[in-house]
Formats: sequence, C-alpha cells, structure tokens
Amino acid sequence: MIILDNIISDRGSKYAVSGGPCHSPDDAKAFLKQLKRKKKFAKATHNTWAVICGDEEIKNDDGESGAGMIILQMLAREKLHNHIIVVTRWYGGKHLGGDRFRHVKEAVRTYLDEL
Repeated sequence: MIILDNIISDRGSKYAVSGGPCHSPDDAKAFLKQLKRKKKFAKATHNTWAVICGDEEIKNDDGESGAGMIILQMLAREKLHNHIIVVTRWYGGKHLGGDRFRHVKEAVRTYLDEL
C-alpha cells in the first residue's frame, strides 16, 4: 500500500491519495478496510476510489459525485489494471465547486508519478 498524505490543500480541504494491487471486488473492500484502520482515513469526508479488474470497471464516489469516474478514466488511459487508487478528502468547510475535480486529477497524477 502506497499512501501520499497532505498532497493538496485548498480552502481548508485536504487531500491524500493511496493505492496498491487489487485483483477483485473483495480485494478492493479489503484495501479500503486496511486504509480505514488508520483513524485519520476512517474519519475522512470522502474515500473515492476506482479499479479495473480484468474487464470489470469498479468505482465508488463515496459522496463526491463524479470523482470515481475521473479516477476510472485515468486508470484506463494509463492501462493500469488490477491496481486500486483511492483519493481521500477531508472537507474544510467551503465548497470547492469544479475545483474538486481538478484536485482529484492532480492527486491521481501525483500517485501515478510515484509508481
């Protein structure tokens, strides 16, 4: 599991990105469970994620509408299969509007650069 914490901060919201190998929906559940063992991630406002397992595309917005699809599209573009990416956001009290999508993209790019 790779965790890159406090990579983006905007108007009080903070972002982290994490990821690792994932070969099935059960692996995705296990990954999220392990991530949320860290109290900080369990208390996050959103843990948005996506993975491509074989031909199956799985995503979860976790309340951050549309963010899972952005992660999924970036995974597909990179042809990165069997690898989950989770973008975590701690809401800072101010709405970010469309900037939140820019931050999700930036977080995923930061993660991909670390691979």
